Amino acid sequence: MVHTIDIKVRGFHVDPSGHVNNARYFEFLDDARWAAFEKTIDLMQLSRDGYPIIPVNININYRHAAVINDVLTIETEINKWTRRTGVFHQIVKLKGTDTVIADADVTFVVFDNRKGKTAVLEGEILEKLKTV
Repeated sequence: MVHTIDIKVRGFHVDPSGHVNNARYFEFLDDARWAAFEKTIDLMQLSRDGYPIIPVNININYRHAAVINDVLTIETEINKWTRRTGVFHQIVKLKGTDTVIADADVTFVVFDNRKGKTAVLEGEILEKLKTV
């Protein structure tokens, strides 16, 4: 399922050259992933239950500059699963266009606090994640 959110570029998002600083995209992508989770999973409860979700790898491609007052649409979906990881694919577009500003693949794990290692994605946890 693809989730979308819009983010308006503000003055504090840009660097002295007038475009969105690369580090800001990590925050935009984080915000979009949280929004996707909020539709179906209580991340804080999952963490309190001993299963925090942790990003372990982020690959991002910067394709076009975004500037103040641009509205960005971020599409987020989980598009790959392994036994212990999931991968979010995210695309940042200039709202209302096909202009891709950036795209990213974010690999995450569910950590099992009791065992002190990543959890196998199966059973109830996997079923919850597949609703995202």
